[in-house]
Amino acid sequence: MDQHTTGLPAEAAEKTMSPVLSRTSGPRRIVVALLILLATVGCDRAAKYIAQDTLMLSPPISLLGDVVRFEYAENTGAFLSLGSDLPDTVRFAVLGVAVGLVLVGIIVYIFRTRTLHITELWALSLIAGGGAGNLIDRLTTGYVVDFVSMGFSGLRTGIFNVADVAITGGVLLFVLARLRHSEPEAPPAEPPVVSAS
Repeated sequence: MDQHTTGLPAEAAEKTMSPVLSRTSGPRRIVVALLILLATVGCDRAAKYIAQDTLMLSPPISLLGDVVRFEYAENTGAFLSLGSDLPDTVRFAVLGVAVGLVLVGIIVYIFRTRTLHITELWALSLIAGGGAGNLIDRLTTGYVVDFVSMGFSGLRTGIFNVADVAITGGVLLFVLARLRHSEPEAPPAEPPVVSAS
């Protein structure tokens, strides 16, 4: 008597047998997070140094028909100068101490959460790196160096920096990752059917 086994479809079998490559854990997670964080802070510090050296005493520089404009600005507030009118003590408590605690929380979460998807790891590391870049400015000089804005057809963004781009990109990436991973999973495949003949 021969036995014939009808198995899972090839695609389903491959998914169930292959490891989850979209997650990263252990030392690899920490190394990746540190590299992204340090690279973000390093690029931000380098860009701000160049901006201070070349734009502080010069008129704005326009490119692509003023779509991109480089101009030096010192921002004592948060993103787009929010909170710049607050008293010094309140501003320091909110933008210095509170932001610092949030960044510590994000970094601890990255290091302690062993099941982060790689996209979530990238996103949180970019947010932490951008936040750290601006926090360094606030703690050392009391203001954040901004130097670039974008505009088109009468509309124009506020002046921002590399750290702001990292934070914004990280937030968008994290939201997209969470939306993607919150989709309902496909129902488990039926077990193989064993037929005897």
